[in-house]
Amino acid sequence: MPASPSLKAHPLLDQWLAIGEDGRVTVRSGKVDIGQRISTALALIAAEELDVAYARVDVARAETGIAPDEGVTAGSNSMEESGNAVRAAAATARRHLLALAAEALEAEAGALTVEDGLIRAPGANRTVSYAELIGGRAFGIDVDPSAPVKPAAAHSQIGARVAMRNIEPIVTGAAYFVHDMTLPGMLHARVVRPPHYAATLAGLDEAVLARLDADGVRVVRDGSFLAVAHEDEYAAVKGAERLYSAARWDTGAGLAEDDIFEALTANERVSLPVRDGAPVKEPVPPLADPPADAAVTLSARFERPYHMHGSIGPSAAMARMDGDGTMTVWSHSQGIYMQRASVAESLGLETEALRVIHTPGAGCYGHNGADDAALDAALAARAIPGRPVLLKWTREDEHAWEPYGSAMVMEMRASLDAEGTVIDWSHESFSDTYGMRPRPGPNRIGPARMLAMRHVEDALEPPLAQPAMGKHAGIHRNLDPGYDFASRRLVKNLVRGLPLRTSTLRALGAYANVFAIESFMDELAEAGGVDPVEFRIRHLADPRAREVVRACAEALHRPGAVPDGRGRGLAYARYKNAKTYAAVGFEVSVDDAAEVVLHRAVAAADSGEVVDAEGLSAQLEGGIVQAASWTLHEQVTWDRDGITSRDWETYPILRFDNVPEIECVLMDRPGDPYLGAGESTAGPTAGAIANAIHAATGLRLRRLPFTPDAIRAAALET
Repeated sequence: MPASPSLKAHPLLDQWLAIGEDGRVTVRSGKVDIGQRISTALALIAAEELDVAYARVDVARAETGIAPDEGVTAGSNSMEESGNAVRAAAATARRHLLALAAEALEAEAGALTVEDGLIRAPGANRTVSYAELIGGRAFGIDVDPSAPVKPAAAHSQIGARVAMRNIEPIVTGAAYFVHDMTLPGMLHARVVRPPHYAATLAGLDEAVLARLDADGVRVVRDGSFLAVAHEDEYAAVKGAERLYSAARWDTGAGLAEDDIFEALTANERVSLPVRDGAPVKEPVPPLADPPADAAVTLSARFERPYHMHGSIGPSAAMARMDGDGTMTVWSHSQGIYMQRASVAESLGLETEALRVIHTPGAGCYGHNGADDAALDAALAARAIPGRPVLLKWTREDEHAWEPYGSAMVMEMRASLDAEGTVIDWSHESFSDTYGMRPRPGPNRIGPARMLAMRHVEDALEPPLAQPAMGKHAGIHRNLDPGYDFASRRLVKNLVRGLPLRTSTLRALGAYANVFAIESFMDELAEAGGVDPVEFRIRHLADPRAREVVRACAEALHRPGAVPDGRGRGLAYARYKNAKTYAAVGFEVSVDDAAEVVLHRAVAAADSGEVVDAEGLSAQLEGGIVQAASWTLHEQVTWDRDGITSRDWETYPILRFDNVPEIECVLMDRPGDPYLGAGESTAGPTAGAIANAIHAATGLRLRRLPFTPDAIRAAALET
């Protein structure tokens, strides 16, 4: 079993597991549930290794000071980090409990059996339970990363299809999300934003402020940061509208309206070559002439607009400042320790004076408004001490102010030899940063990355983004194509001076990079006269990769001949070239209104050993649906005065009536290491849809999204 890096920082068994007096097992993790079912998987792992029924395992909500600090729930790392840590912790606990039981039962530990937490000695009716051995008490030992784990052949719970934990309150509408919280004396709050990032407050109508005060609406002002609070939520909503009407703003020059795709390749930038998945601080090699033995050379440019996270439920947070100067924040952040440090620093508090309790919000992969809403709530709570403040963003807040996934340009060139083999490959990606989470650091960099800190009296300018240098980080995630090419030139370009706020969004640069790679692979296959599936397999040395591509192709074509007017397309990637192998196939058509109709989708995935089969399928399916929405519909729009895509009409998403039938082929490998899967299908989805549209219509679309206008324009150009 691979060692978890989380155990190096948190080696104590009691940081990961507890057994109560009633025999129930509590698992603690620094990873949080954001819709990806990590708590279900962790509970299955603990239940399996401890020989306890899954129903008797609880997963505690992450809370600073109690949960291990595992950084951010991101990067498809949770199974490899927290999953392996919990597995080692449970295996250590089981071995320790068997040793205690051997002494209590006067038997050899190796002869004991366990069934649902009850240990039995052979040949006699002598038993002792986990609860009797240690219930309610600490283990007091370290996790042993080398503690023997169950062999895959002995698994009875791992790999089962079980219901998602906490599903009942979600589907019944019971109180579950941070938005649903109620506390005694609670106030409801709304924030009042300026027209755009750089606008500043020039003044407020004092008469309106007086009327708000007379109506019991509390106004919070710190520089250009404005919020209102009231015991009644509707009064807070109307109060925010009244306060906005009372505000006068200095809007300055506004947002730049240059063509974003021109700006991406024209603006100042930091350019670095990428080698073995990581940037190197060397001069970028020039794009040389194609090789002398090239039979075919193709060039293409692919473009992706800004995308939102676009959670159906806007961000929210609860905060309370207590009389002793400490504060508690309830937030759906993906990084509660990171948030604690940066919110505390923003408020001038010691880090230990702030407690953050993870409380679910709408599903999200990446840096949406959760951390910003937490600081908004904290600023309001500081101004109104002793009262819990539940602050909710509106739909317009979420659309206009969350950090977006950056627009990108990918410039491709490749050459084939006479046998149709790629002998030269060049891929340059141009993008703004994907790394603006509020991580603490020098020069108040954590607070400077939070939205409200642009507007408070002691305002901070957003820090200048620096190139991420880790393997498959940010812009260059999956820039290295994972195919076996004889020569490759890979370049990342971090572009300066772009107009919109950006940070992490599901798959980061991998979505656009894989879209470009997999579209271009189909173009090359066509130019070389090779079947696109066989073309990929020809360039894949990894047998697991080839198996995934073949499995997807088989499932995609299982129905037989393609119906008239439809096309099928396939795309493949291994996320970060180190996590889940995923191939996605689509069958599509384009109707008379130039709308792309998604009929079927298939995904084949190799994630190592499958722990939660239902959860893995949901991850793959969810990634397909979200990426299909990006691919067909989504793009952030703006003008000089601010963001113009502020609702679902101006920022349309995939509708239920075009969600395809989805089939998932899970290639379980019992006993193999877990491989993260949450972001694995995003890039292949875009490539597969593009390739299917080409198969159906002959049109090669290279600029996202594939709207009816884009399809009509492509048809006119052809």
